Amino acid sequence: MEQVRGALLWQAVAVYLVLLAYLPAACATEWIQYPADGFATMTHYELPPNFIAACGCTTSSTNFPTAAMNQMAYGSSASYGPACGRCFNLTLLNTFNSNPPFYPNVTKSVVIKVTDLCPLSEDGWCDATPTKTNAGGHYLNFDLAWPSTSIPDDFFPSDAALYGGFFDFGVWNISYQSVSCDSWEGWNNAAALGSVADLGYTACCPDNPTGNASNTCTSYSDQNGLPPDTHTSFASIVVIPQSLWILALLLPVCYLS
Repeated sequence: MEQVRGALLWQAVAVYLVLLAYLPAACATEWIQYPADGFATMTHYELPPNFIAACGCTTSSTNFPTAAMNQMAYGSSASYGPACGRCFNLTLLNTFNSNPPFYPNVTKSVVIKVTDLCPLSEDGWCDATPTKTNAGGHYLNFDLAWPSTSIPDDFFPSDAALYGGFFDFGVWNISYQSVSCDSWEGWNNAAALGSVADLGYTACCPDNPTGNASNTCTSYSDQNGLPPDTHTSFASIVVIPQSLWILALLLPVCYLS
């Protein structure tokens, strides 16, 4: 009997230590904080013309280069986030998935406006959280709206002869620089700036956000009490559901730390 009690005690201690290791992720409620300039991955998705994306930007914005940002950097799980309306210069560096990696002999860049969010997933390119990078080792992913009438069809370079006729590599390593939106192609088109008026509080797409509270969106999720979803950081605790009660005992520590 004593041996059984001893084994159960050590098992409980082991489970406690495992859950304690996950505690920082379980307590993480902040969005990804990223520098103004850095490195990221880039994917692309098809955005229908005149589509109203998560920021609620005017439909005419789709006539110019736009992109979605991964949810935890975007800053909201629903509707607009602080990234809405921000502009970035994105420069292609090399392909991520091809073998061997492809380094273009020309430098291609595009200035985009963030108009959408790329939803958090458990294993996609938009799965980064404050404690976990995506498969490319980055906290940011820009999902470029492409094909687009505003971006050349050959924007993504390739070497079809080397890669067996394959043109679309899908995922690129890029550098990004925060820029003023007066360098965005749609800046001189008044119809492409701002939000769809009749969406009211469910839209926030500043012309040229600077980070100041007066001209930058706050997080719709934060305003409405919707906490960030960081389940991808500690999803593996589900393999020991009998111990979830320990996690419940640990959670108060989040409010004391």
